[in-house]
Amino acid sequence: MRSILITITIMLFSLSLLANETEHKAVSSKDEKYNPVPPIMEHISDAHSWHIVGGGHDAIALPLPVILWTDNGLVVFMSSEFHHDTKGHHIVARNGLNLVNYHEKIYVLNDGEEHLDIDEEGKVANVRPIDISITKNVFGMLISMLIVCLVFFKAARSYKGGIKAPKGIASFMEPLVLFVKDDIALQNIGEKHHRRFVPFLLTAFFFIWFNNLLGLIPIPGFSGANITGNIAFTLVLSTITLLLTNLNGNKQYWKHVFWMPGAPVPIKIFLIPIELIGLIAKPFALMIRLFANMTAGHIVVLSLVSLIFIFKSIYMSAVAVPFTLFISVLELLVALLQAYVFTMLSALFIGSAVAEHH
Repeated sequence: MRSILITITIMLFSLSLLANETEHKAVSSKDEKYNPVPPIMEHISDAHSWHIVGGGHDAIALPLPVILWTDNGLVVFMSSEFHHDTKGHHIVARNGLNLVNYHEKIYVLNDGEEHLDIDEEGKVANVRPIDISITKNVFGMLISMLIVCLVFFKAARSYKGGIKAPKGIASFMEPLVLFVKDDIALQNIGEKHHRRFVPFLLTAFFFIWFNNLLGLIPIPGFSGANITGNIAFTLVLSTITLLLTNLNGNKQYWKHVFWMPGAPVPIKIFLIPIELIGLIAKPFALMIRLFANMTAGHIVVLSLVSLIFIFKSIYMSAVAVPFTLFISVLELLVALLQAYVFTMLSALFIGSAVAEHH
């Protein structure tokens, strides 16, 4: 009970910090109508620095390496060189190029230009170099990888000297590992083939779960990494599932794709394109489900906090803060649930590809 109260207190403290920061950045005058979209999109989007607290010139942020491949070769510098000016960006000169960070996208200024070429629709005509920077989401994934390794190395040391009752972190991790192995891998893939896919399923489950939790930690700065809410992240994970499924598919699996047994020939020809679409649709559903659920949670939390500033009344906090706290606690459940759903469906797709003919 004490730990629950401590968690709730920290969450409320975090929400108050978020509200103060949002008000500082987005409400410059009492007469100005508050627009919640920019701060919300800034929170869920990737960035070249890790914002911790504050806004504008008083903001405290962790600079991250900017790594660009341009026509003049490789360019590397720290994101802190993009100092914000009155126009919201600063020119960085490297390798004979003038680089500008505009809405976390880096562009190259044309010769003789001092500003980006932006049309009336807001589209930038300037060239974008190939950006392979260590962004906020990439840095967050590295932190998550480190945490996963530390947790499992610590748990593995508990089993040295023979099999014995787990202690400490091992006693918490062992039931989860056995759950993924026995209730997900074994049940969906089968006794014969499940062991070779357990490493991937364990990695996917804990990596997704830890990344989900990293975006929910109620500490200023750490709550800014929306890793699993980045569609590029979920695209890579779903592509790995797609490759594992189809590269391990047996002849029965491919026979059901290209020449379904028992169906008339005209129906078989009709079903071939549908089955081929299904090969892509299943991992595509994995990608969208994880991305949409985690992004939606962050948007709902920030939208509820924004009600205080939309109505310009402190009394709205009596409604906004309890509902925000409820959604934040619900997201803790969703973080685990989405890791389970992704792992379970991946095992189901792999199991259908390696299933023996009966």
